[in-house]
Amino acid sequence: MRFELTKDFLELIRQAIDSGDTAWIKEHVVDLHFADIAEIMDELSNEQAKFLYFHLDEELQADVLMELEEDIRDRFLASLSSKEMAEQLENLDSDDAADILGELPDDKIQEVISQMEDDEAADDIVDLLNYDEDTAGGLMQKEFIQAKLDWPVNRALVELRRQAEDVEQVYTIYVVDDLNKLVGVLSLKRLLFARPKTSIRELYNDKNLIFVKTSDSSERVAKVMEKYDLVSVPVVDFQNKLVGRITIDDVVDIIKEEADKDFQLASGISEKVESNSSVWRISRARLPWLLIGMLGGVLSAQVISKFEGNISLLPALAFFIPLITAMGGNVGVQSSAIVVQSLARGNDPFDSILSKVGKEALVGVVNGLLCSSLIFGIAAFINDYTLALVVSISLLTVIIFAAIFGTLIPLVLNRYKIDPALATGPFVTTLNDVLGLFIYFTVGILLLH
Repeated sequence: MRFELTKDFLELIRQAIDSGDTAWIKEHVVDLHFADIAEIMDELSNEQAKFLYFHLDEELQADVLMELEEDIRDRFLASLSSKEMAEQLENLDSDDAADILGELPDDKIQEVISQMEDDEAADDIVDLLNYDEDTAGGLMQKEFIQAKLDWPVNRALVELRRQAEDVEQVYTIYVVDDLNKLVGVLSLKRLLFARPKTSIRELYNDKNLIFVKTSDSSERVAKVMEKYDLVSVPVVDFQNKLVGRITIDDVVDIIKEEADKDFQLASGISEKVESNSSVWRISRARLPWLLIGMLGGVLSAQVISKFEGNISLLPALAFFIPLITAMGGNVGVQSSAIVVQSLARGNDPFDSILSKVGKEALVGVVNGLLCSSLIFGIAAFINDYTLALVVSISLLTVIIFAAIFGTLIPLVLNRYKIDPALATGPFVTTLNDVLGLFIYFTVGILLLH
């Protein structure tokens, strides 16, 4: 049955916590799904959340902790002592624990690590902290199942049971040689149906072995897992030694973060912000592109002032300025959005730049002819045919140029390792505004004189 958190139920939880009614908590809350418990904790005060959290079993605590909203989790962990935090981190997968610790100051990290009783877990976390968070090394977890080439099946099963105690989900068994180098994979089903004395060497698969290296970017990891439809991928170091694995849940987080970042960049927000970020952080993220938009407005005003004489000859030219700028900006954003989407999927269309630009130019011609024909009729009906001709020819030209620039800009940015998502926001809109006005008034001069 789907859980829905109501105000009445939330109030009952608060009352039970405030009165210390642990029996009611265990009866009505503890058996809920961890995502539902995390939703409840998001709505509680810090002290109330701590009371509820510490009445959960250890495995459930770990799941709930990682399900909490990031700012809620940070605030919750900040209220714990170093000893309490160390105890909670020991219950997490190594990659999750490293992600949480990585947000803390260096002195706090050392303090928490020193409080951990599980030396192996502490070593794994320290090892992960040495990698850049945006690489496969920073994403991987140290918990995985491996088998040696020369092991018989019966020994492999014993080892699998031992290793599986620390592994939340067993997707694939990784096969390594005596030097711990990855040589292949083995499915759990094939292992379970094999005869006890059969060697792993006879069972494993070394064909089309897919893996990533610790230095690979998180984006490359996501593309590899998407391309080969993997639920987990092994990670090797520069010597091809198996050092970890990355699971699909981590990749989903990457894809979501990239989508959020691209959406914010396209909206003119230069750094990651959340709805609960501080006023200063939100302002700082938005201001650079507002300034660029303002600069574009100033340049547009300068263009208009240069053609002031032409406007005085035909004042009705001013009526269609918003139309010209709006259409140029819209077409440019449409074209750049298509290219950015293609780049985000891992395609690199720079080699086929002429075909891309040519195609968008043709689309611009088709749409431009349709729109300019329509606006010719409207302008001719409102005013005279000279104005209608100026507006329609300008609109056709602006749409074509906006389509070409909207295609070129993200390709060029991507070529020079600049996030092409920048091209879908105020940047391309501002450029097309200035260009559109220049084209509009230039056409006006040619036709009026």
